[in-house]
Amino acid sequence: MRPLLAVAATALALCSGQARAELIEIQWSEAGRFEQSRPLEAGKFLEVCGKLDKAKPVTWQFSAERALNFNIHFHEGEKVTYPAKVDGATSAAGLLKVASEQDYCWMWSNKSGHAIELKLSLSR
Repeated sequence: MRPLLAVAATALALCSGQARAELIEIQWSEAGRFEQSRPLEAGKFLEVCGKLDKAKPVTWQFSAERALNFNIHFHEGEKVTYPAKVDGATSAAGLLKVASEQDYCWMWSNKSGHAIELKLSLSR
């Protein structure tokens, strides 16, 4: 795992008061796809992160059994930029035009008292 991603996940977990965060690094298939399906535990968050190329926009979509808070973000020093942000979403989709070559993260937080099944698809 990239050191910057590990530091970001640890800092976010400490700031949010959550004991366990899950961080997944994007591993692109030869076809340029990345897919995940997994439960997001109650009160936890999940980040899917990876370095993106300016020349390759990313089509993304997710769905969940219940509402989650969601964002796509990246860091420039201490500044955090959010190309997408939705609270209380059971699904969303879009095209991420990569502003600069750096690590971008898709992030969900589960504020409910139940585990929620989350499905994600990225394509470049």
